Amino acid sequence: MKTYEFAYGHGHVSLPLNEADILAELHGSETPPIADIRSALISSLEAPIDSKPLKNLALPGLKVALVVSDMTRFWMRQDLVVPHLVDYLLEVCGVKPFDLTIVIANGTHIGGNEQELRTLVTDGVYDRIRVENHDCEAKDLVYLGTTPHKTPVWINRTVAEADLVVCLGAATHHVMAGYGGGRKSILPGVSGLETIRHNHAYSLDSTKLCTNPAIGNGVLSGNPLHADMCEAAGMVKNLFMVNLVMNAQMKLAKIFSGHYLTAWEQACQAADDIYRVDIPCQADAIVTSCGGFPKDISLYQGTKTIDNVESALKPGGTLVLFIEAPEGGGPAEYFDWSKNLQDGTLEQRLREAFTVAGYIFFLNCEQAQRYRIFLYSSIDPKDVAPMGIHAYSDLDELLKAAQLDGKSTYVIPNGSTVIPRVKGANHFRFHRKALPQH
Repeated sequence: MKTYEFAYGHGHVSLPLNEADILAELHGSETPPIADIRSALISSLEAPIDSKPLKNLALPGLKVALVVSDMTRFWMRQDLVVPHLVDYLLEVCGVKPFDLTIVIANGTHIGGNEQELRTLVTDGVYDRIRVENHDCEAKDLVYLGTTPHKTPVWINRTVAEADLVVCLGAATHHVMAGYGGGRKSILPGVSGLETIRHNHAYSLDSTKLCTNPAIGNGVLSGNPLHADMCEAAGMVKNLFMVNLVMNAQMKLAKIFSGHYLTAWEQACQAADDIYRVDIPCQADAIVTSCGGFPKDISLYQGTKTIDNVESALKPGGTLVLFIEAPEGGGPAEYFDWSKNLQDGTLEQRLREAFTVAGYIFFLNCEQAQRYRIFLYSSIDPKDVAPMGIHAYSDLDELLKAAQLDGKSTYVIPNGSTVIPRVKGANHFRFHRKALPQH
């Protein structure tokens, strides 16, 4: 037996496994962290990709909106970058403090309190720069037009009225949009609820109740969700992106600044180079964590790891997943969708009143149809049982139920930073069967 460590909440969980069953322990490619973040950021801002340097865009007298990701993205540690970016805007560009507003890109999430905002931007920045939460249901959203995908684009007023919008985000694989970051700072980041719902509804197949086969981790070409997001971001005037890429140890490794699309695409390529790991074959089982807090703050956040790692798992295989989930499902409505699942109205409600939380719930049900999912979590087992997921708070009971002995297994300590790739396989596109009604 060998003991493996998995991040769980703010701590770790130790799990003994039969070493003879382990095909490999998978980690992302070794990429050194940036030693001097301030210097690397400034170099990126002054030699951007397909854009004028930021100091030639953020001129004195202009109103600047700095869009920053919310607490669910705190793994990107924007608090280590924001102070340097604000200093640059004020000291090098000459932007006045009263002309700069930081807008937290909450999407549909509820904005944090003062302490959370201070954590995101640091006390030093919070005390001298106005910081506001984006509210997707605000009454003063600004309409920019309609995308070719017929999405009405309503965005935050502060962002819409700014002379320059600077977005700070991180490029990483995303279950629906292909990759996170970049244009997602606008849609869904600072967009209205109607806009977000219309865009995210492209996650569903138009003919039957299943995920749209055109979307998926690492899928950009032909992905209508991604294309629509780009169209919406293109409507924002004077948009400048700062894209962070984290290494497999969740340390800042690269910064790509400049054009809202091309600079971000280079960041996505860098993320792909770091996170994708070649494997010889699929396994009978995978044991993984989503990386601990804040990645495992809820099922809504933590289960994104499933889409990362499932390319390494045989159909019907066993997935053991560590998600503490102190906030339960996440959004209050997450588990409310269980009623629709059980009474057969899930498809009707999703199509009539699409929400991101509803789709993630549905996606988790789809995943439980494809695999045997065993969850080590603080979640009440009764809450996930209708979904087909087995939850445990006792490791011995979980191991007994999962029956891992004799199963070929991949151990993935941090499933949020590993994308397995079977050599020669188109591993992101797989047949998605319709979810049976209960």
